[in-house]
Amino acid sequence: MTPSLSRRRFLAATAGLAAAAALGDGFLVEPTAIAVSEHDVPLPGLPPALDGVRLALLTDVHLSGGIHAPARAALERLAALRPEIVVLAGDICNHESDLPHLVAWARAARGTVATVATFGNWEHSAGITPAQAAAAYARAGVELLVNAARRIAIGGATLAVAGLDDPVLGRPDPERALRGVRAGDVPILALHAPGYVDTLRLPGAPAPAPRMILAGHTHGGQIRLPFWTPYVPEGSGRFVAGWYRDTPAPLYVTRGIGTVLVPARLFCPPELPVFTLRARTPAGD
Repeated sequence: MTPSLSRRRFLAATAGLAAAAALGDGFLVEPTAIAVSEHDVPLPGLPPALDGVRLALLTDVHLSGGIHAPARAALERLAALRPEIVVLAGDICNHESDLPHLVAWARAARGTVATVATFGNWEHSAGITPAQAAAAYARAGVELLVNAARRIAIGGATLAVAGLDDPVLGRPDPERALRGVRAGDVPILALHAPGYVDTLRLPGAPAPAPRMILAGHTHGGQIRLPFWTPYVPEGSGRFVAGWYRDTPAPLYVTRGIGTVLVPARLFCPPELPVFTLRARTPAGD
């Protein structure tokens, strides 16, 4: 056997082992390896009562036929964090028959003060009506926001979460969603698919402008390669994951919890982001 042939075989074997390891990681490890990302969000003028309030964002759980392992892992991480507010920003379940699973899962996913939800494209494509979803979420102690806002009082101050209908298959209406937000509230806008943000037209005064926008839908690409994201779903626009500052308000796009089409993640673990509101930028930042 020549040295060059041995080298070629060695390289081929190494590549095969790497591929097998990646497949094992993608199917067996990453889908349940929930990454908690923590973000201090400075908001100038934030009322002192809201300083330190934490908000968790969960999207794209994709319950189907039961509560799968990634969804259970997300609940375990959330229980340890105990955030005051939880936002469930769409694609929580895949089919109308999954609504009982949604109720059980959402009941365990609640924040200590308030929990709200928005519609995603999968709920729309499943034929789930807003009335059906609102009733299911209500059984879990969660309020569904479809072009509506929930004002959450904490210590004499008010945080308002405005939820839009899904931009891919629904009819988002920011003016209607922000109609219930009052002067002095701290508004946060939540929606499912982030591509809409580049065409977002916010109403003028007297509606307060959102201080932060939260979205999901992209799965962060779900199957990624180093320095390359081959695919994100329609409605993602230019957004993949993380912070974007060149938007009407700072936008955060989470990688979400579940998977679609292929029950795997590669170089893209599921994510549970937690945002801590701050009255000023923390020292050292």
